Amino acid sequence: MRGGRLDLRTLHCHIGTFIANPEAYRLAARAMAVFSLALERETGTRIDTIDLGGGFASHNTLYAQYLPGDEATPALGEFIEAMASGLEEGMNGAEPPRLVLETGRALVDEAGFLIATVVGNKRLLDKRRAVVLDAGVNLLPTAWWYKHDIHPAQDVFGTAEPTVFFGPLCMNIDVVRDQILFQPLRTGDRVVLRHVGAYNVTQWMQFITERPNVVMVSSKGEHGIIRKAETVETLTQQELVPAWL
Repeated sequence: MRGGRLDLRTLHCHIGTFIANPEAYRLAARAMAVFSLALERETGTRIDTIDLGGGFASHNTLYAQYLPGDEATPALGEFIEAMASGLEEGMNGAEPPRLVLETGRALVDEAGFLIATVVGNKRLLDKRRAVVLDAGVNLLPTAWWYKHDIHPAQDVFGTAEPTVFFGPLCMNIDVVRDQILFQPLRTGDRVVLRHVGAYNVTQWMQFITERPNVVMVSSKGEHGIIRKAETVETLTQQELVPAWL
């Protein structure tokens, strides 16, 4: 730049999170392209990379959405076309810089599954069935904003009825799914929750219980542990008692 102390090569922006409108990225790409040309014109700095950040929606369904995520979320190709169009408009014939995207959620959300075990059943005052799982929002913080799909891991029988899935945390905020039609489950049955690949491992916490094994399964059915379950020793091994106590 003008002072000779900054070698500026990259511009970065982040326009929000879980954005399902490709037009927003077209406008962002155009604005960044126009800004890069203005920098070059006014300071002589040539921007070689534009990073449009993340925020791309996955196929999860938000609580505020009416349509399922599979229907409401555009394909990644639609986002790419919009951004390419915005860059072309903004560069006004000049050679565009390299484009970098941070598409973590959109790429990995569908790759994650959580297996939970039923530890109890009860009836709520409004007559809905309540199922208590051994995994709650301590392991699945995204349950606060996603309607996660829940499927039984074994054959189930009986009439489906409105069901609430709770975790084991003894707090009224520990709701894994507030209402879903589900057949009866017994203590010891297991359920599979999806899509949980984004944010949960980075935001989960040790509350009431330690964090479980993380297992990777390949497309060929190969599987192995990639993160061991925690123990009490895991939680205490970093603790120290100062000599003066």
